[in-house]
Amino acid sequence: MKKLEPRKKQFAPKRDLFPGEYIVDFNATKAARRCGFSAKTAYSQGQRLLKNVEIQKRLKELIRERSERTEITADRVLQELAILAFSDLRNYITIDKDTKAIKAKAFEDMPPDSSRALEAITENRTIHEDAKGEDSVVNEKVTFKLHSKIKALELAMQHLGMLITKVDAPGLEDALNRHGMTIEALRKSFAAYRKVKG
Repeated sequence: MKKLEPRKKQFAPKRDLFPGEYIVDFNATKAARRCGFSAKTAYSQGQRLLKNVEIQKRLKELIRERSERTEITADRVLQELAILAFSDLRNYITIDKDTKAIKAKAFEDMPPDSSRALEAITENRTIHEDAKGEDSVVNEKVTFKLHSKIKALELAMQHLGMLITKVDAPGLEDALNRHGMTIEALRKSFAAYRKVKG
């Protein structure tokens, strides 16, 4: 009787590629596809690989290396989000007490780092020639656009665990589908239940 050879680990090369592919976009399914798993199995393989202790260890190493290389840390990102989230229009303009005229501040007159919250500055001037042939500014309009405070607050809250956007319950969606229910229907059921319980 012929002895069977042990099965080769066909997933080992794909598994080894997974951490590097995962940190591209932090999407396990897409990373599994890029590693060579089929579209049919990419989701389950990606989830399985994410739970692997060796993969988790390698992911931490890769993320740490990238953070050191780019000098981008969680603290630095959070500080930048704080600048955007807590920006104040008073940092960019002055209002004359008597005339109520609004004037843009020069960058050197703004508090340190506050200019980083600016997404755009637009200036429109209308210049006319007076009777003596000299140019005079008739109308000057400066518009500031700040980065989205709401988005910055949302991202900061999410980072700090103050905002839950997704419940991680493996198999919940499959279980609901088997019973003909969607996650949205489940949310509505919970909302109705909370109203009844008051």
